[in-house]
Amino acid sequence: MKLADYPPQEPLSALGTAYHDRVIARSVGVEGREFAYGDDPYQQLTVYPAESGAGDVLVFFHGGGWTSGYKEWLAFMAPALQARGVTFVSAGYRLAPGHLFPTGFDDAADAVAWVHRHATEHGADPARIFVGGHSSGGHYAALLAATADWRRVRGLPTDVVRGCLPVSGTYRLDPESGLSMRPRFLGPPGEGDAALAASPLFRLDAAVCPPFLIAWGGRDFPHLADQARQMHDKLRATGIVSEAFVFQGCDHFEASLACSQPESGWPDRAAAWMREIPTPNH
Repeated sequence: MKLADYPPQEPLSALGTAYHDRVIARSVGVEGREFAYGDDPYQQLTVYPAESGAGDVLVFFHGGGWTSGYKEWLAFMAPALQARGVTFVSAGYRLAPGHLFPTGFDDAADAVAWVHRHATEHGADPARIFVGGHSSGGHYAALLAATADWRRVRGLPTDVVRGCLPVSGTYRLDPESGLSMRPRFLGPPGEGDAALAASPLFRLDAAVCPPFLIAWGGRDFPHLADQARQMHDKLRATGIVSEAFVFQGCDHFEASLACSQPESGWPDRAAAWMREIPTPNH
């Protein structure tokens, strides 16, 4: 889909604009298969089938502070993973401020449900679905991995998510999160505040939560690096396998870019880590 065909979204910061320009430039010539999982233009995903492999599929969500971003931002990640036997799926979701929590999260869940239904059509195994994302997309991926209700509502297996690979994600949204302001996708504070409901750190369900490969930049935003370490520690304390991966020397945006760079070590480790996760017996 052409970016000009999307409805307007919040303007990017200077850093966000620079990131946008870099990822779009790196994605030139990367072709996938585009599908809709809903009626809104943002409810679409692109499938990049693996060259070969055991059927692992990684559903990945873009960043953008919950208010901006496109699935097209992530095409640059596909070739490195395809070459390592992983089918890559870049999924969009509806954005704030027009759509408040849990709308974007529900979209992410619907995208996973679509992949589960259609995986075999693209050479992937519906029993080997992994989720990940960068920044706000990492937040949605972590919340999917941590919680169970969305699986039951969609008639999905409890173990539909085999692992989570968030990059520079947000894991807590409470007043102690370190965020400089309340994210707009939560809406105004009030009774039944969404901040805790949207915080993976406080929603861990050990009965369903899969292993994590949790990554962040060595020069990431300090509050996100702190949150990543807190999430890693909480997962391990809860009895959930968690492996930390630090993109040395990378800031928040460079960590995303490094996901496509073999020299960063992440493509090899991510693909190997997914292969190490056993396929469930249903």
